[in-house]
Amino acid sequence: MPIFKKDPLQIIAFQSYGTDSHFYARGRALEDESINLDAKSTWQLILNSWKRFGTDEIKNIDLNLKLSNNVVLKATTDHKGYFRIEAQLDDLKSLTNEEGWLFFELSYDNQNITHPIQNQNRFPGELLIPSSKAQFGVASDIDDTILHTGVVSLLKWRLIYNSLFKSAISRIPLEGSVEFFHKLHRGVSGDNANPIFYVSHSPWNLYRYLKLFLKQNNFPKGPILLRSVSEALKKKQKGEKPQKQKEILNLLNTYPHLPFILIGDNGEHDPDIYMEIANEFPDRILAIYLRSVKHKKKMLRVRGIIDQYKTTPMLLVENSQQAIEHARENGFIAQ
Repeated sequence: MPIFKKDPLQIIAFQSYGTDSHFYARGRALEDESINLDAKSTWQLILNSWKRFGTDEIKNIDLNLKLSNNVVLKATTDHKGYFRIEAQLDDLKSLTNEEGWLFFELSYDNQNITHPIQNQNRFPGELLIPSSKAQFGVASDIDDTILHTGVVSLLKWRLIYNSLFKSAISRIPLEGSVEFFHKLHRGVSGDNANPIFYVSHSPWNLYRYLKLFLKQNNFPKGPILLRSVSEALKKKQKGEKPQKQKEILNLLNTYPHLPFILIGDNGEHDPDIYMEIANEFPDRILAIYLRSVKHKKKMLRVRGIIDQYKTTPMLLVENSQQAIEHARENGFIAQ
């Protein structure tokens, strides 16, 4: 975004995930465009959307990441300001809180930066290490699965309207989805602390918007896994997997002893992505829940697929209560 002044720098750490020995963090270094997440007026909401996608990224800059045990890791941002840090470290679980979250601090390393830096150059981050009590993991879509977006509307006009003219605070979750997710998180014992991963094709530019929506509506806290705008726009190579599929496969490989439940909708590509994953990991996918969206042609297609698909239980549900009943009958949640 063209500017005439130097906006202060910030670092946004995306909620991530890891294991007792594998540290994995992602985020982005940007100028702070002062997005007002509490904005309500039409003009302010449009301005927020402009700022989200008209970012001034800080490219090729060195960053420090400090753990609570004073271990320091290094990273360098790419040409779009994104960074990724992976490291093999011992006993990371000892650094987590009772909910399994490990906290760390990011900072700019370059002493020659002329921009002002927010927060005294101290930016928080966190990643989830699932509890040893976890019965399974949940990988869920966001758009039209827990948040009505209008992805399948004619010319996607509802998606555009909802994204531009509604704040995260005013967005309403699909009925029953919060209750269903909390039941899955608690599991059959009531305290399994099953990890919830929110996986979407939405761009990272909407990360804080979606994070606020999930928090505002009391969804179980969990890593939010999105994609960059460039990933969305680039032409896929033959045989290349969609980013959402790559993220879920990475979860399955990161937690080889943890089965998963997949949740999505029948509106876009979820049925095909989830079936392909289940075919690759037939013993790891406990169930696939697809929320029915009001699109007759897509519903007929998915119903035909489900009738023929026998690898994993796959349900097309009209509401969350149907999914809750199935989950209860199959021992995923408490009676």
